[in-house]
Amino acid sequence: MLLSGCSELTVLDPKGPVGESQKDLILYSLVFMMGIVVVVFSLFAFMVIKYRDKPNRKENDYKPDLHGNRTLEIIWTIIPVMIVTALSIPTVSTLFDLEKPPESSNDQEPLVIYATSADWKWFFSYPEQGIETVNYLHIPTNRAIEFRLSSADSMASLWIPALGGQKYNMTGMETILYLQADEPGIYDGRNSNFNGEGFARQTFKVHAENSAEFQNWVASIQNEAPELTQNQYDSLLKPGLEGKMAFSSTHLAWVDHGTNEGRDYSVVRHWDAFGELLHLENGENHEHK
Repeated sequence: MLLSGCSELTVLDPKGPVGESQKDLILYSLVFMMGIVVVVFSLFAFMVIKYRDKPNRKENDYKPDLHGNRTLEIIWTIIPVMIVTALSIPTVSTLFDLEKPPESSNDQEPLVIYATSADWKWFFSYPEQGIETVNYLHIPTNRAIEFRLSSADSMASLWIPALGGQKYNMTGMETILYLQADEPGIYDGRNSNFNGEGFARQTFKVHAENSAEFQNWVASIQNEAPELTQNQYDSLLKPGLEGKMAFSSTHLAWVDHGTNEGRDYSVVRHWDAFGELLHLENGENHEHK
């Protein structure tokens, strides 16, 4: 009753096949576990009422035969095994399905987007299109998106609730997340793993549009946006908040943070930034430290 005035939960109103399969699993689990709760509490109420203490109850009225009762021991062993099995099979099956592109768009290759997290911003690199955006992205509808996730510093997690669950971004390794939007719209995305003071504002918008509109957007970025330079990218990697940006080239030309080399690059850049901070705060060169 207290939550009846709230809007519908985004995860229960998915806009793509990945989110839909996860919603089905959530509802299946909730209904299954609610059935267990009903049975347990019904039995509990029955026992409390039937065997409650009464003024006229005799001591010998209740003589349960439980010790060494093989039938009961088999029952309360088999039932939990059946419950765990019934929950595990659809869960494991769904998890394996989510590690592949959605079947509904098998007629075309997934669109590859490198999603790189840096305190506290998002870099989205489109290697096939040769463009990069900061803190927003565009995707075509009815086509699988293959997000290649990594981080330039602290661990983060990319989450677009309307399209599916989250997956972690980590330095020096690459994780893959498949998502797909079947309906045009603008969806919220964010970092769902706490990583410092800018965490709450490490958000972005996802613009899902048809293929023609997506191609027109790509063409406009390629023709109108400036190229991303390495010095500019290194400056953007420093901890801080940024607005939306777009570039007609990507940082993948010199670093991929999903590799060991990319991890080393991140470490060097952060030591450079730390040295600059010491220099500014103390008015002298602390490089020897």
